[in-house]
Formats: sequence, C-alpha cells, structure tokens
Amino acid sequence: MDHIAHLARLALTEAEAGDCVTKLSRILDMVDQLQRVDTAGVEPMAHPLPMVQRLRADKVTEQDHRDEYQRNAPRAEQGLYLVPRVIE
Repeated sequence: MDHIAHLARLALTEAEAGDCVTKLSRILDMVDQLQRVDTAGVEPMAHPLPMVQRLRADKVTEQDHRDEYQRNAPRAEQGLYLVPRVIE
C-alpha cells in the first residue's frame, strides 16, 4: 500500500493505509464478481433508462465571419491560415 500511496502522492498513517487496503480489496472483489457475470445476448445501451436523445435541428445558427477574421491574419490563402514552418 505504501507504493500506491506514494504514486498517488498521499500521506497515509498506518491506520489509514490499513483501511485503504480493506476498501481497495472490496472494490477489486466487486470488479471480479462483475467480470464473472454472463452478458452474452445483452444488448449494449448508452443509458440505463429507455429514452431517446432529443437532438436539435441541424441548421446554421451563426453567420460565416471567416473572411472578416482572416483580414486580421498575417497570412491567409484560400480560407486557410498560413503559419511559419516550425519542423524541417
């Protein structure tokens, strides 16, 4: 436990370290138990409740200001910002 506490930058007393060991063991036991569950035939789901995600209409809501913004750029060409090469 000392090594894990050091990696996590935790300062634990002996009592706290013992408590953490117990709690971590319980967590790992639960993970092991979950891994033994047969999930064959279970359809994956994105949400535990049967709901549909409401999506907004796919429409343009802002004006195109690209040309206006690129007027302030030191160099721009064909709608792209040109930057100095930094890697040869």
